[in-house]
Amino acid sequence: MLLARSFTFLAASVVLAGPALAQTTVTRSETAASGKSVRLAIVPNLKKDCSTGPMPEIRVSGAPKNGSLITKVGKLKTPAKYRCPGKEAAVQAVFYQSKDGFTGADEVTVDVKDSDGNVQTQNIKITVGAAKPDSTAKKDATDL
Repeated sequence: MLLARSFTFLAASVVLAGPALAQTTVTRSETAASGKSVRLAIVPNLKKDCSTGPMPEIRVSGAPKNGSLITKVGKLKTPAKYRCPGKEAAVQAVFYQSKDGFTGADEVTVDVKDSDGNVQTQNIKITVGAAKPDSTAKKDATDL
């Protein structure tokens, strides 16, 4: 009887566990101008074999203390150095914008589930500097 219960528990554990998804953690740094929007991540809906898959899922697991995040969906052509070069893909992007006048350090943690079901936790350390009055850098918006 004890053996039967142990087998049932083991079988239930295997069924409930399901397939394990690959999960990695990456820590990286970004810079931003105070009060200006900067793109932190962009994820296409392409599978490893370059076929189209479901839209990636982005979940904020650590919100910034001195700014805000927005996500945006759009379409882009992948760059030449990407594993699937020149492929039109739907993308999900994350943008950060500090509070006006804030300078210093901020941090964001996002969990990204790609089209193959792999999950990557991105811990992004952001250094926010003073905005330059004549800044003609990348678009001051959330354009992809």
